[in-house]
Amino acid sequence: DCPDSVPSSTETGGTNCLAPGGLSDSQVLQEPGDRSHWCVVAYWEEKTRVGRLYSVQEPSLDIFYDLPQGNGFCLGQLNSDNKSQLVQKVRSKIGYGIQLTKEVDGVWVYNRSSYPIFIKSATLDNPDSRTLLVHKVFPGFSIKAFDYEKAYSLQRPNDHEFTQQPWTGFTVQISFVKGWGQCYTRQFISSCPCWLEVIFNNR
Repeated sequence: DCPDSVPSSTETGGTNCLAPGGLSDSQVLQEPGDRSHWCVVAYWEEKTRVGRLYSVQEPSLDIFYDLPQGNGFCLGQLNSDNKSQLVQKVRSKIGYGIQLTKEVDGVWVYNRSSYPIFIKSATLDNPDSRTLLVHKVFPGFSIKAFDYEKAYSLQRPNDHEFTQQPWTGFTVQISFVKGWGQCYTRQFISSCPCWLEVIFNNR
């Protein structure tokens, strides 16, 4: 089990992926007294996670495809066995990718690529909404993708229904180039060719 400070992934279901040095993701995330990371990032191609969880300590992180396009998480350096033409086509369009930045008011995502990105976050929508909307962010634009204060207020720890279901309010999903949800042919993010899962430290 992951420690309380790192919410479990909505897609991994306890995937045991070996990290450098032979440590599993859960061991990497369970370093005693290690509270320095503010989020972890998982990269997915359709339903398959590629690489290990990337722990983020710095206030901002560039996520891009090809070197040298910044310091940070280079998706092109990950080993992927996916031969899908659509995945390869979308991979080639990631380019400069995105920048995640932790600010005082929350976490902002800046689209540095030449194509739209799509974001789903519990803190972007009306708290009474039954389904979360997917928000399209055009190249050169940014969005406050996560609001800590709002996430805590949505958590409602005394709510019986809340305690019976997993809480995914500390997770943001980001798809490159292709959208999903009510307005798209892809209903689930796991049908998108290239996407990220950002899991925030809730402490």
